[in-house]
Order: sequence, then C-alpha cells, then structure tokens
Amino acid sequence: MKSRESLVRLKEFQVKEKQRQLNQLQMMMAEFERMTKELENQITFEEKKSGIFDPSHFAYPTFAKAARQRADNLQVSVRELKVQQDAAELALEEVQAEFAKAAALEERDSGVRMRA
Repeated sequence: MKSRESLVRLKEFQVKEKQRQLNQLQMMMAEFERMTKELENQITFEEKKSGIFDPSHFAYPTFAKAARQRADNLQVSVRELKVQQDAAELALEEVQAEFAKAAALEERDSGVRMRA
C-alpha cells in the first residue's frame, strides 16, 4: 500500500512540475511580447526623428534597423515558445490523467483497508 501512496505523491509532483514549466513558458512569452512592443515604439520614434520610414533607404537609422531585427527575432522566439507551450499543455493533461487514476486507486485501496 505504501507504493500506491508514493505513486500518488510522484504523480502530484509531476503535475506541479508541468504546471510550473507551463507557467514559465507563458511568462517568457509575455515578456518577449512586451519587449517587442517596446522595441516597436523605439523604432517608430527613431523613424519620426529621422524622417525616414523605409528600412531599405541608405540613411535609415542604424538603431531602428537593429531594433527591427531584434523585434523580429523575439517574434520568432515567441512562435517557438508557443509550440513548446502546446506540447507542455498536452504533457500536463497526460500527467493529470495519470494522477487522477493513481489517486482513485489509492482512494479505493484506503476504502478497502477501512472496511477490513
């Protein structure tokens, strides 16, 4: 019976760990999106300051060019994190199902022990 209790604790730990990983991914995505918006604001400011809005123009501000590249890289990272988030959500659902099954078995076993 101890093995069932430890199995339940293990599954509970796994659920908490998957939830923590999922939360961490969501926080990273939110932070990257915030940084992207900040960079876009800086790009807009630089373009207005220089009066040049075409990135292919020879006098386009270097800072705006670099900020645009950084914002694009952050958007790629957000898309990659979204894929990881989807996978983490599936893994969390699987672990939650395993936990529910283990908890039900433990509950059933403890009910049998109480009756005995």
